[in-house]
Amino acid sequence: MTEVSRTFTCFGGATTVAVDGAGPAGEPEEAVQGAVDLLLDLHATFSRFKPESELSALNNDQREQVPVSPVMARFVRSALDAAQATGGLVDFTFLNEIEAAGYREDRFRGTLSLPLALALGPARKPGGSEPGARWKQVQVDVEACLVTRPVGMRFDGGGIVKGLAADIVAGMLLGHPGFAVDCEGDVRVGGTEGAVRMLESPNPFGGPLLYEFEVKDGALATSSIAKRSWFQSTKPTHHLLDPRSGLAAFTGVVQASALAPTALEGEALAKAAVLSGPAGAEAWLPHGGVVLFDDGSSKVIAAG
Repeated sequence: MTEVSRTFTCFGGATTVAVDGAGPAGEPEEAVQGAVDLLLDLHATFSRFKPESELSALNNDQREQVPVSPVMARFVRSALDAAQATGGLVDFTFLNEIEAAGYREDRFRGTLSLPLALALGPARKPGGSEPGARWKQVQVDVEACLVTRPVGMRFDGGGIVKGLAADIVAGMLLGHPGFAVDCEGDVRVGGTEGAVRMLESPNPFGGPLLYEFEVKDGALATSSIAKRSWFQSTKPTHHLLDPRSGLAAFTGVVQASALAPTALEGEALAKAAVLSGPAGAEAWLPHGGVVLFDDGSSKVIAAG
């Protein structure tokens, strides 16, 4: 069976869709095109860098209660579930802090190498939830498509959108013999034939892969401080913030890859593992995964 795949720029990086065989979304070529179109549409909906996006409109709306599209309501519900499940470690209400740190441009990568960022970073400590738990002030009525939050509170889609997007496209491709959707590191695979795919955990220090996982139906999501790091004045910073301080989290964990049934769950677990530091990371990988530490060593965790 011939696999059709396409890699393109979306969500600020490389995104890939691969489909084996015909199914509900058509022949492989048609299914891939439909998936690409859907992912680009989701990116346009959730990009905080596009003033015309629905997320920008929601963030700028001066009403406390805002009507939204079904997919936006689904995002807010998913983000709240992730915050609840991680005790507030994964918090989508920190857009102002992310922008204040300097992350204001689409496809921003920064120029700071990982070893230099680690060498100049602050003393390591695990992250924690924001004391006021402001995400608890957000409400969403999914059926009525209404979001309620304090005026001025702004949302960052971040990794939650990538995981959600991979799962949405997976739902479109479930009836095909095989498929893979990789939204810049959040990977969802499956298909009716149950073929095994090798899902990779990359090594941001260079060299060989940290690990390859055999997955038939499920997801692997990776969260890393190495993807986007830069200098803020004279201090290194990156895009993964500690909700407790609102600053870049230097916890002793550089990266975590989490296996999970869905990309959305994997994304939340991987980020929580990074933010929890070496002592707490493993507890966030109940389905298995791998943790990479500051010194370049790593630990593979078997499914519990």
